[in-house]
Amino acid sequence: MVNAKGELAGLITMRDIDRVQQYPLAARDQRGRLRAGAAVGVGDYERIDALIAADVDVIVVDTAHGHSQNVIDTVKTIKSKYDIDVIAGNIATAEAADDLIAAGANAVKVGIGPGAICTTRVISGVGVPQVSAIINCARAAVKHNIPVIADGGVRQSGDITKAIAAGASSVMIGSLFAGLKESPGQLVIFKGRQFKEYRGMGSLGAMVKGSAERYGQKSSTEKDKLVPEGVEGRVPYRGTLDDFIYQLVGGLRAGMGY
Repeated sequence: MVNAKGELAGLITMRDIDRVQQYPLAARDQRGRLRAGAAVGVGDYERIDALIAADVDVIVVDTAHGHSQNVIDTVKTIKSKYDIDVIAGNIATAEAADDLIAAGANAVKVGIGPGAICTTRVISGVGVPQVSAIINCARAAVKHNIPVIADGGVRQSGDITKAIAAGASSVMIGSLFAGLKESPGQLVIFKGRQFKEYRGMGSLGAMVKGSAERYGQKSSTEKDKLVPEGVEGRVPYRGTLDDFIYQLVGGLRAGMGY
């Protein structure tokens, strides 16, 4: 490709064209790269600086309790220092949505304990039914034209329909994708069936690897010093992502037709 002056402006190969035609709905930036987001904890400014330098597209301030002063302050700091979109969560109330949006959040993430292998509601006694939480937050977010991301509670394609109908703009999926070929879990054979290993962010294994701060706990490699809010397990192997996404989208399309 050349510009009006005949100067080289870019290089496009047939492979690039094939990729665009094969994946027309892929989210890409102005340079044709797939968009990428990354999660950070509260006050983790060294990691934020590194992510910005790596051209990340969105920062997610990700904690189990998003309606806290530390999260609000972190969102304010990022927005004042960088020109980048920030997602903040997790929350479950309209008041939380209002406060995070006022701090500068470009989207809010909703979900306290609905995950398939999350035990927050049992361990801490805290949680809100997911559809109710989405409705609560969406009523506040819609006033500011801010999207709501429903995080957790998606067991079937019909749950996506419910989340969207309740006011969410998108959903985050964990357990359904955990059984796919492309997921990082180890493929195992159990009683003649294929499974993939899966662990929650609040599981002991994940906390030891660094997710403890998300739950307001200090990082530690000593398991007896941590209080898990999730478990580890196995999920049935479901095949490839491409085929599975087709089924999920089909279910959502059917739901929207009723």
